[in-house]
Amino acid sequence: MKRFWHEAAVIAAEGGDWQVALDGRPVRTQGGSAQIVPSRMLAQDLAAEWQAQGDEVDPGAFPLRDLADLAIDHIRAAPAAQADALLRYGETDTLLYRADPDEPLYRRQIEEWEPLVQAAEARHAITFERTSGIIHRPQPPATIAALREVLGRADEFTLAAVATLAPLAASLIVALAAIETDAEPDALFAAANLEEDWQTELWGADAEATRVRQLRQQAFAAAARFARIS
Repeated sequence: MKRFWHEAAVIAAEGGDWQVALDGRPVRTQGGSAQIVPSRMLAQDLAAEWQAQGDEVDPGAFPLRDLADLAIDHIRAAPAAQADALLRYGETDTLLYRADPDEPLYRRQIEEWEPLVQAAEARHAITFERTSGIIHRPQPPATIAALREVLGRADEFTLAAVATLAPLAASLIVALAAIETDAEPDALFAAANLEEDWQTELWGADAEATRVRQLRQQAFAAAARFARIS
């Protein structure tokens, strides 16, 4: 698709919200709704995505727009359903499934994962069950109930970010940590991909796997930023 606008600008919307206008025409979501967002900073970043396009539009270069559209077109209508879907990542969180204690990988997991798990437990006043191996170990009902409450308090924009972060990390713990104001997305992504990186250290890097990892890391960073500036 050819670029059809000259200037992407931020304009005020009703109720103190913001939106992007292309040559004065307000942007709509891919579902046809007004793409109105709650912060000026997010609107500015959305406008920057449009402004950065060349003569040919790259549909893959709009990660923030896609997140905003997800929030508005899909999550807004059923936030509780989205929260319930995200709880699956809490019930099978990667950070809670470790190697056997006599394996070198286990020590790396304890060093990098355990501080994140303990921080989540302290932040949300919950307790997680850790295990070694791949056999499912249920989490305490009180923990799942508390996580449901945390997600239930989130607005649609935050849920859109978490809905992107959790699958990329295979971890609700990491996803919730990534939306904190002091989060370090690259470090969190590295922690979530510890086992993959461990295999790379042992057997070497594959060019295609490296490319895919970089794309996933970029998507993770974009979703973390989206949550913080929403």
